This record gives sequence, C-alpha cells and structure tokens, in this order.
Amino acid sequence: MAHIALIIGTTMGGAEAVADELQAQLEQNGHQVTATLDPELADLEAAPLWLVVTSTHGAGELPDNLHPFHAQLSEQKPDLSGTRIALCGIGDSSYDTFCGALDQLDPLLRSLGAIPLVDRISIDVQAQEIPEDQALSWLESWQDRIV
Repeated sequence: MAHIALIIGTTMGGAEAVADELQAQLEQNGHQVTATLDPELADLEAAPLWLVVTSTHGAGELPDNLHPFHAQLSEQKPDLSGTRIALCGIGDSSYDTFCGALDQLDPLLRSLGAIPLVDRISIDVQAQEIPEDQALSWLESWQDRIV
C-alpha cells in the first residue's frame, strides 16, 4: 500500500483531531502514514502523497507550526512533480478568510508541480456535522485512488 505524509497545521487542536481520524482510517486500510506537526522537506521526499490537514489562524494565516514549512517551499522551490496532494482545511465560515491557509498552500504546492489527487475540502466548524465525519466522508470518496 501507499506511504502517505500527513502534514498537520493546527493552533488549537481541531485540525489535529481531524488528522488523527484520517490517519486511523488510512492505516486500517493498510497504508503507511507518517504524521508530522513539524514538516521538513527532507523527511517528506519518500512519500508520494501528501495529505495536508490545516486550520486557519488569525486573518487567514497559516498556523504557526506551518510557517517554517511554507518558507522552505518558497525558498527552496523543490520539484514536486512526483508528489500527489490532498488538502483538507478546517475553518469558520463566519470569517471572510475561511480556510485561508489552504488559499496559501494550494497555489504554492501546485506551482512547484504537485498534482492534486482530489479536490480540496473546506470544513466549516459552524456546520452541524462533526468535522471528523465530514473529513472521513471526503476520504472515503477518493481513498481507492491511492496507489
């Protein structure tokens, strides 16, 4: 099965809880998942699929723990043409910067050659559905494409 890098951006733990559920499901299906709150490019190179689960902080910003990763990508400009990505944002739609962290990561990753495996999902914490359930439904819709 596939080796997946699970990159988690979180400030208050909500994205980490969603990531934990996704990791458990992926591992149950036989995938090797390496989760990180402190992503380093050198550590991610072996994983052909990057699953990014991130909240948005402040006025549409990345969580503090993803700033160094974003800087690495921007400065080193690695060739990510062999990398597939799946992006999951957690946010509050009452803000006009809803899931703004994805709006920073998505175009940067694509500009470096990363190829989306699936359309990104933006989960609204104001919705009545539980964020983890929404993320698991999203995962279920595409996990058979993981090779």
